[in-house]
Amino acid sequence: MSAPIWPGSPYPLGATYDGSGTNFAVYAENADRVELCLFDDQNTETRWRLGEITAFTHHAYMPGVGPGQRYGFRVHGPWAPGDGLVFNPAKLLLDPYSKAIEGEVEWGEAVFAHQFLHPNRISEVDSAPHMPRSIVVDTAFEWGDDTAPDVPLYKSVIYETHVRGISMRHPEVSPELRGTYAGMASEPVIRHLVQLGISAVELLPVHHFISEHSLIERDLTNYWGYSSIGYMAPHAGYSSSGDRGQQVIEFKEMVKALHAAGIEVILDVVYNHTCEGNLLGPTFSFRGIDNQTYYRIDPHNRRHYIDYTGTGNSMNVRHPAVLTLIMDSLRYWVTEMHVDGFRFDLASALARELHDVDKLSSFFDLIHQDPVVSRVKLIAEPWDVGDGGYQVGNFPPLWSEWNAKYRDGVRDYWRGTDWALANFASRFTGSSDLYGFSGRRPHASINFLTAHDGFTLNDLVSYNDKRNSANGEQNRDGESHNRSWNSGEEGPTDDADVIDLRKRRVRSMLMTLLLSQGVPMLLGGDEIGRTQQGNNNAYCQDNEIAWYDWDSADPLLLGFTKFLINIRNRHPVFRRRRWFEGRRVHGAGVRDIGWYNTNGTHMSDEDWNRGYARSLTVFLNGKAIPTPGPQGEQVEDDSFLLLFNAHTESVTFTVPEDLHGFEWQVVLDTSREMTCTDLIGPEDSWPVKGWSVVLLQQIGESNQ
Repeated sequence: MSAPIWPGSPYPLGATYDGSGTNFAVYAENADRVELCLFDDQNTETRWRLGEITAFTHHAYMPGVGPGQRYGFRVHGPWAPGDGLVFNPAKLLLDPYSKAIEGEVEWGEAVFAHQFLHPNRISEVDSAPHMPRSIVVDTAFEWGDDTAPDVPLYKSVIYETHVRGISMRHPEVSPELRGTYAGMASEPVIRHLVQLGISAVELLPVHHFISEHSLIERDLTNYWGYSSIGYMAPHAGYSSSGDRGQQVIEFKEMVKALHAAGIEVILDVVYNHTCEGNLLGPTFSFRGIDNQTYYRIDPHNRRHYIDYTGTGNSMNVRHPAVLTLIMDSLRYWVTEMHVDGFRFDLASALARELHDVDKLSSFFDLIHQDPVVSRVKLIAEPWDVGDGGYQVGNFPPLWSEWNAKYRDGVRDYWRGTDWALANFASRFTGSSDLYGFSGRRPHASINFLTAHDGFTLNDLVSYNDKRNSANGEQNRDGESHNRSWNSGEEGPTDDADVIDLRKRRVRSMLMTLLLSQGVPMLLGGDEIGRTQQGNNNAYCQDNEIAWYDWDSADPLLLGFTKFLINIRNRHPVFRRRRWFEGRRVHGAGVRDIGWYNTNGTHMSDEDWNRGYARSLTVFLNGKAIPTPGPQGEQVEDDSFLLLFNAHTESVTFTVPEDLHGFEWQVVLDTSREMTCTDLIGPEDSWPVKGWSVVLLQQIGESNQ
């Protein structure tokens, strides 16, 4: 290839097409030389040295190079593994700022910088024939009148799903679109989401990732995608429209279609580690460009990494270049791809400056000061695997968190654990003990009972023990303490009583989740009874184990879930913007929230501290909602009673004594599959079946 090469600019990093040519820039602080490698349609490689270096950024401009051009880098520098320097120009490297990546890894010793038999010796085998390529893309796209739905977080209902899994078995999605961004954007899938009533999809990782060699050897893949290598590139495997950057267009079309339906797009992002693994892992990009810059090196043994993630490496968020990469990536997905928020995987690892998790770390400073990123939804998975990594409740303002204490507390209550009632009540009302002291509001709590990692809701009531043998790890992987209960029989059963109990518990947990204060997150497929056959770690199951089985969907459960979400969306009493204060409301006669025993009397300290207590009446006062209306007025809603019974036997609840004289209608009873219309007159009582919840709505004024 014969073409001129100009000095170009150190900014922006990556490959930037301007209509006439492409600027290439890569940060490599400790490198001696960086070569740009361009590949033609016959895979012939031409190398060009990036001769200009500005503040450790190597850069050049190539006139005539445009969209679709395949490229990579070769980086020269010292081979000194004991010092954390592992430069090897025999290895073709992906651009950390790739906006599209094409091709698969052909696993073998060639893609490792070291020799297998002698890990401290350099490998001289050329990796280019076995490596994917970065692709130059044109970011132009006709967004038309695309507008972010901008749903306030306190009004949100989040649906966690996998781009591939949701459509792979959908009978109404065209076969050629199944498992792709286009499948996610198809009319049948969007119709389901709209009718369900959710406000946002939270997509498992869509940054380009590479499956681990150990999985490929077992004929498996990294289905979940927590193995990133391209923080600006949508994963090519989810594209129905081919390579050469078409996945970028298809992703944007998906976002545009979801926005048009009023649904936000939140991305699960993995900035804490990459797929390059530990010191014996492959060299795809960061390790070969500048190992010391991009990874946390163990200061006591610089051949090794500090690992807060359990994957072999941790990104070096103490380094300005890494922080710049993360922020550039976040801004790119907001400004160019129009996404509406992020869920940060193992977010505690990003907040470690020296070792401890620090709420004042540079990572948080940059997020909070950024005029683009600070305005979208920011959700933390508030833990990592390092010491002190469990940080539920400790993230700063602007952040919401996956509330694992909600998951654990509600699971414990609905499996009949002793001493669970008080904790259950705290979780149901927004977890003010976790978030109220830091200036945050109930929507700081992302409430969930199930997520991609763990049992589905169907399996949570069907299995005591995990069934992960299909993962090829002798059932050693996955969480062993699931707070699950099989309802009397392990796994599939024909026992009608066990089936009835399982369905009742599922409905009770869904009602708890969707009517709790905070933001509910529903695991995709739970609304149709999806099972993973007891596998609670389906990270490598790109097959029927993890895909949604639409043909076996439970229509009654789906209808129940739709009805519940509709109740939440219509009644602000279930999604308050501020904490309950226990205060009396003028003209209402009762407090904003009331806690009652089954006999209708106020809960006492003794009641709360009975280990066997598993029944509770909760009154939510619709006349006490501090939510500003359009003109600044207080919003008033209907008032509700929730009767919780996690005992085995039925319990008769009496309408609370200070609510006598009101008339109530039974809206939902989780011991039944359909909605209810039964009326309760003044001072009446109501039987609640074991493992059930009854929702009562006030429909009349007091006669007193």
